[in-house]
Amino acid sequence: MRFLAVSLSGCALFLCACTFARAQSPNVPASIPSDAAATSQAALAELLPDERNTIEVFQKASPAVVFINTQTLSRNPFTFDVSLVPQGSGSGFIWDESGIIVTNNHVVENARQIEVILGDKTKLRARVIGAEPSVDVAVLKVDAPGGRRFPALTLADSSKLIVGQKVLAIGNPFGLDRTLTTGVVSALGREIESPNKRRIRDVIQTDAPINPGNSGGPLLDSRGRLIGINTMIYSPSGASAGIGFAVPINTVKRVVPDIMRYGKVTRPSLGIGTVNDYIARRNSIEGVIVGEVYEGGAAARAGLKPVRITRSSEVILGDVIVGVDGTRVANVDDLLNALEQRKAGERVTVKILRDGKNINVPLTLEAGR
Repeated sequence: MRFLAVSLSGCALFLCACTFARAQSPNVPASIPSDAAATSQAALAELLPDERNTIEVFQKASPAVVFINTQTLSRNPFTFDVSLVPQGSGSGFIWDESGIIVTNNHVVENARQIEVILGDKTKLRARVIGAEPSVDVAVLKVDAPGGRRFPALTLADSSKLIVGQKVLAIGNPFGLDRTLTTGVVSALGREIESPNKRRIRDVIQTDAPINPGNSGGPLLDSRGRLIGINTMIYSPSGASAGIGFAVPINTVKRVVPDIMRYGKVTRPSLGIGTVNDYIARRNSIEGVIVGEVYEGGAAARAGLKPVRITRSSEVILGDVIVGVDGTRVANVDDLLNALEQRKAGERVTVKILRDGKNINVPLTLEAGR
């Protein structure tokens, strides 16, 4: 799996702590299974409360963490034969007992074959149900013979996180399965760029070590509840530098049900086409220029006005969207983020700039087209 990196002040944001397919795992022995009850209750009793908590969370949550291997098609340049070759690896976790697995989209993107390895080493073929690249989330499904039920993680409320609280990350860094690291919530409300260049908001920053192969794995609180998906590291070397990012579980909870039902996320819409942000900036316009108003859509019914081009090719500016329900809108990403917090059929107030005047326009959102 390739690294997607954005240089920043001499370091890099590595979107995908997923392992290179060509990288070789270190020659170290496999970890001892957590369910090997060699540790006696007497030994546990001698540990500090925080140590016992860490052990309990790992033993409870690790059966729901999976190792993901992907393969893609490759053509031999000499014979032109096409074959499956390793693409990369990453982590994931079981969403529900029916075999739904959630991971990062970049872990499985463009894969032709996906193998999931469970905590008990069972290997299962997985298929992609759907994905939402704008928040780097993908949903997979595995089927097990005999109606087997899978252990799933408990979901937390990421809006209640506090900077400084303990967190634990479980994943498969460098192919070393079910590795545990611990740390704290370093910051909240961060923004990172997804592979499709959308901004992911309210991201969790943590110093729990995250390395290549951790992508898609869970970030847990001290009760073993899922608070986020480990997604990105900020590093000059490509390895952990103490700055990792996780997509908050509240964002994941918003998109997974739609992906499971429709194979994609259904977004509410204003019923407009927008003008590229670059053109707006070039003309010193802050906001979203309405480039087209779809006939019969929400914006048309509310009377929004698009850009017009006269017979003499003069461009006449229409409405510019500068806010939704009191939330400032400076660009298309701001607008999409504001709409994604709502559902089709909801009533919103859109603030527009028209002929130099601010106007509030109420309208009812429609299903995205």
